[in-house]
Formats: sequence, structure tokens, C-alpha cells
Amino acid sequence: MLSTLTPMGLLERATSYKDKIAKGISPNHGLFAYPVLMAADILIYDSNVVPVGQDQKQHLEMTRDIAVKFNEQYGETFVIPEAQIRSEGAKVPGLDGEKMSKAFGNTIELFGDEKALRKKVMGIKMDSRTPQETKPDADQNLAIQLLKLVAPTAVAADFENRLRAGGLGYGDLKKALFEHYWNYFAPARIKRAELVANLDYVNKVLADGAATGKGIAQNVLRRAKKASGLD
Repeated sequence: MLSTLTPMGLLERATSYKDKIAKGISPNHGLFAYPVLMAADILIYDSNVVPVGQDQKQHLEMTRDIAVKFNEQYGETFVIPEAQIRSEGAKVPGLDGEKMSKAFGNTIELFGDEKALRKKVMGIKMDSRTPQETKPDADQNLAIQLLKLVAPTAVAADFENRLRAGGLGYGDLKKALFEHYWNYFAPARIKRAELVANLDYVNKVLADGAATGKGIAQNVLRRAKKASGLD
């Protein structure tokens, strides 16, 4: 239903699509039409606020455009959602400096093996400057950017200042990054282990959520069909 109202020009302007094509991903309809799928995921649940990363802001704006167009043509049907974007961590860089994504193979897993994850972090590529050299661009350092997401603000600022002033080795910086990363997600690892040991509870939560979501989605779909004369 949404696809018939979505202009080709709107999809052609999607920076995410153009970026993926530029990276060598083969163009296909699924990739091209993804913003419509995302719009359907959002609008079908009457979502009014949608937490997204900075890179998804445009997709949320496209969702709003599609919903407005539908409402203008068929009457008030869809809730127009607003984006909620955190000031910190709005875009998490991956091991290569690009957006962290499983599709790019540049992730640091949340629940991976400690030894393997330590190796990944210690393998982050740095430039060839010596520890003694000053780094006026310390805020652009990948390890510093990641450290800011998992370490207390004062700790991250201290490492950034030390790197900028000179005297801090990249190896020591990456060791600190791993330790803060490992500690930051420790409660999540504990919680995950508890859930794995109680799959009956997990399956009940999933079933209850699915039932609630299905009820909302069916109401929205009926509303959209009635508005457009497809009922």
C-alpha cells in the first residue's frame, strides 16, 4: 500500500542506498525499497517516537513523508512519528572507522569470547606516530571515540588529553578501551546468561509481545484499508 504512494525520487535520494552501492553491494529492489519497509514497520504500530541512530534520521524523515502523503490523499490515518536521537552515541564507529555494522564485518560483539574480543580491539589500526608525538586530532582517534561510549566521561577525557599531549602509547590506549568495554557490558552478559537459563520465560515474553503487536497492527491495517477503499 505504501509503495504505490512512494515516489521513485524519494527513494533515489536515500544516502544509505547510495553509500552501500558505492561500497560494492549489488543493487537490488530489496535494498532500494528498504525505506518503504522501514516505514511500514514504524507506521503499523502507531509509533509516535522512534529511537534511531544519526544514520537512520533520513529514513525516519522518509517515513514521515510517506505517512503525510497517505494522510493527505485518504484522510488522517497514520500517526506522524518523531525521531529520537541521542546526542552521544548517535553513530557508533566500527573497527574500520565506518559505521559499526554486521554487514561491514567491523563489529565488536557484545557477548563474544573475551580472548577473541581483546584481540579484535588490540588489532584496531592506528597511524605511525610515536607515543611521544603530540596528537592534536586526538578526538578523531577511533579508540578514543569508542572509549567515550563505554568509559566515564572524566576517564575518556583524561585519555584524550594524554593522547593529545603526547606520551600515551596506542597499545596502552587500546588496552584501556578493552577493559572499559568488557566491564561496561558485564551486567548485560550476566542478564543474558540468566535468560538463556530460563527460556520458558523468554518465549512467554516473546509470545505476549507478538500478541500485543499483532493486535495493534491489525487495527492500523484495517484503518488504512478503510481509508483507501480497500476494505
